[in-house]
Amino acid sequence: MDAFTVVADPTRRQLLDELRHGERHVGELVEALGLSQPRVSKHLRILRDSGVVACRVEAQHRRYRVEPEGLRAIDDWIAAYRQLWTGRLDALEAHLDRTREEKP
Repeated sequence: MDAFTVVADPTRRQLLDELRHGERHVGELVEALGLSQPRVSKHLRILRDSGVVACRVEAQHRRYRVEPEGLRAIDDWIAAYRQLWTGRLDALEAHLDRTREEKP
């Protein structure tokens, strides 16, 4: 499953939002999202299989973390749009500077 399909699901986006703050084990994610453990595990498996998250075993827990490389295709696609925003923000800044200079 590609990264776009993976992040299309709102539950997986919530999981990624939680994992963005650092490694978590399944129990922490279940508690944070208020979902059942089987549901969280199912989505974590999809995220792991797609390369968007990785896990490591720590004692009796699997700790999950975001793998930024798994999201590279999304970042590459967004890059062109990011350039559009940068140009528009630069134009807005120039306009505001001119407006400030025109005020008495």
